[in-house]
Amino acid sequence: MIKGYCDPKFQNVYDAFYNSIEGGFETGAGLAIEHQGKIIINLWGGHQDFNKTKEWTEDTLVNVFSVTKGITATCISRLIDQGKLDPAEKVGHYWPEYSCNGKEDTKVSDLLCHRAAMFGFQGGIPQGSFQDWDKFVQHLQSQAPYRKPGISQGYHALTFGWLVGELIRRVDGRSVGQYFHEEIAAPLEIDFHIGLDEKEFARCADMLMMERDSIKLPGQFLRYVPNFFLPAKLQNFKEALISGDFQEAFQEREEDDANYVNSLDWRKAEIPSANGHGTAESLARLYGILSNGCTRDEISIMSEASLHQAITPHSSGPDSVLFGAPIKFGLGYELAQGIAVMGNIAPTFNNKMFGHAGVGGAVAFGDPDKGIGYGFTCNQQHSPNEMYRTSNLLTQELYSIIS
Repeated sequence: MIKGYCDPKFQNVYDAFYNSIEGGFETGAGLAIEHQGKIIINLWGGHQDFNKTKEWTEDTLVNVFSVTKGITATCISRLIDQGKLDPAEKVGHYWPEYSCNGKEDTKVSDLLCHRAAMFGFQGGIPQGSFQDWDKFVQHLQSQAPYRKPGISQGYHALTFGWLVGELIRRVDGRSVGQYFHEEIAAPLEIDFHIGLDEKEFARCADMLMMERDSIKLPGQFLRYVPNFFLPAKLQNFKEALISGDFQEAFQEREEDDANYVNSLDWRKAEIPSANGHGTAESLARLYGILSNGCTRDEISIMSEASLHQAITPHSSGPDSVLFGAPIKFGLGYELAQGIAVMGNIAPTFNNKMFGHAGVGGAVAFGDPDKGIGYGFTCNQQHSPNEMYRTSNLLTQELYSIIS
């Protein structure tokens, strides 16, 4: 069931990938890794669907959820590099309607670093089609923040897409999907899409999502433990648990079942925080380019100085949405030692690693020190404590070889 290429030096990585699929933990998956500008691994295997009637292929697309945020961050950094956007400027400078109801002093960097206190939709996610961009933007631009912007970090799981996406549209005039396609994806032959054309549906794997009721939040008992019994980290966890910020950030609509992420509406919509579709090779290629000078075939995404600015920690938690975790964010990128509660992009390794993990188990990152571009995609969602088990095993094997 495993096809593709693996440099013999990385046999242990191949074995970890093989075992995850052949052992039944993953239904279908792709893995691609670039090292210093060359593909060392491009593997795929398993199936695209629950009934296992369609095999995973080299060009299988799959929804990678919040891995999309790293793609959006790349667009933002390109605009910053071009002098079109200043992360220290107030959001209202570019988007005047946003400056109301306590959001007047919100900086661009607050949006990018999950410090805007806009991690949910006040009153719930708007009803209707996710393709109605203006409806979601207008809801967010008119609402009040959950608390004062800039003073705390709370992961903007879904709202990040419309907040940062509208900022891009105001600065450039194009949607994020169009901007990424025309500026980066098409010139560099990167098979990744924010807003999927119906003609691509035939090669799109189904996401096999857990039933919502089966996902249990950890540590509920801590609500009843006095703070003087708890170390600082668990006090942060307890405070975040009581706040209810997680429920606000991961809001759901009653009409959307777990299978909604496979619907035509979800796939066609542009949600730059949550519904990018791509291949593992496309992610490895993008992060491989960024990790090796940001230029390939004489096409530059941004300067190395701009990348360095983007992957410098700008916020380090504790994160009120993700249970007080000390998550580090650059300008839109999740940094190494990232979403600790939900699973690191690659645990215990290099602090210059940057990218993003997705709630379906996909992970993509770059490592400028090692010249690595990494992409792992899959279609079987697991419980939070096992969500990134496969990717973490793969990266552990990878870094045991590339030391």
